[in-house]
Amino acid sequence: MKSYEDLGLVNTVLMFRKAFEGRYAIPAYNFNNMEQLQAIVEGCGESDSPFILQVSSGGRKYVNPALLMHMVDGAVQMLRQINPHLRFAFQLDHGNSFALCKSCVDAGFSAVMFDGSRHVFARNIELTGEVVEYAHRFDVTVEGELGVLAGIEDEVISAKSCYTRPEEVEEFVDRTGVDSLAISIGTSHGAHKFKPAQCSRADDGTLVPPPLRFDILEAIETRMPGFPIVLHGASSVIPRYVEMINRHGGRMEDAVGVPAEQLRKVAQSAVCKINIDSDMRLAMTAVIRKALADAPGMFDPREYLAPARDELKKMIIAKNRTVLGSAGKGQEIFGTAEIPPRPHDRANDRSPFCG
Repeated sequence: MKSYEDLGLVNTVLMFRKAFEGRYAIPAYNFNNMEQLQAIVEGCGESDSPFILQVSSGGRKYVNPALLMHMVDGAVQMLRQINPHLRFAFQLDHGNSFALCKSCVDAGFSAVMFDGSRHVFARNIELTGEVVEYAHRFDVTVEGELGVLAGIEDEVISAKSCYTRPEEVEEFVDRTGVDSLAISIGTSHGAHKFKPAQCSRADDGTLVPPPLRFDILEAIETRMPGFPIVLHGASSVIPRYVEMINRHGGRMEDAVGVPAEQLRKVAQSAVCKINIDSDMRLAMTAVIRKALADAPGMFDPREYLAPARDELKKMIIAKNRTVLGSAGKGQEIFGTAEIPPRPHDRANDRSPFCG
């Protein structure tokens, strides 16, 4: 068994505390290959943004679990060269079993998410609690989920959303001991987050998505003051990347995401973590499609992957600065000798910000 501290990683406790106090959100970027990992490390390192590096179950299989941890170790070393004081958490995204979560804890992950949202409430509590009990033995933080997000992300598939019920949040948190909670307020997985019928049309014909359910978020904040909330399915599906994909042979009609201004508003609330995956895929795919269309004879992967990586890095820096508000916060969080409180030290306290 490996300790995440020995790998140079941190859990999410201190980051979430500072994000809540500063009214910004920590970005959680999913990756599946080397170029995405390089862009995340460089983009967050250069913008001095705390971040959570995430991998889904499908991404873990794609990379190979053994190789994955070497890549994470390399990311730690790479970040030290770019921004010596900055640290990051490494989290499993949408873990669907105790065995998977345990395997990740044992491998050196510093945080895991157990997604029991497909189960009935009581079973979700039971299964999530088992993961928390094991992970907290090793100071690994745990994210749970209440409510269901529609869409597709690796093995996570749901035809429709089910909003989080604020009246269930207190019982869920108290009985499971989770350190953060993913909620459903209208976001969804994938690049088609809203159906055309759900949207209005702007004067130029573009789709305008419905607003997020801020009333649900506010009700949860009222019931659980100070508790860190997580937003999944929060990519903006940046229009210029969709247009670039479609212009160079792609077919992504009616792809629409969460407007950046709504995400900025969310980041100033109790939402301490915002997940970003689809926008990363779109940015890279757009640049790769254009590169191959402009140079049909190109066959060296480095020639199209390098500009895709560079574009992704630019997008990450822009997200950190203008959407999440996390840029420049690394020194504030990790530039001191403050030691994050351990999860098990707060077992009887609802707020992870009380050590």
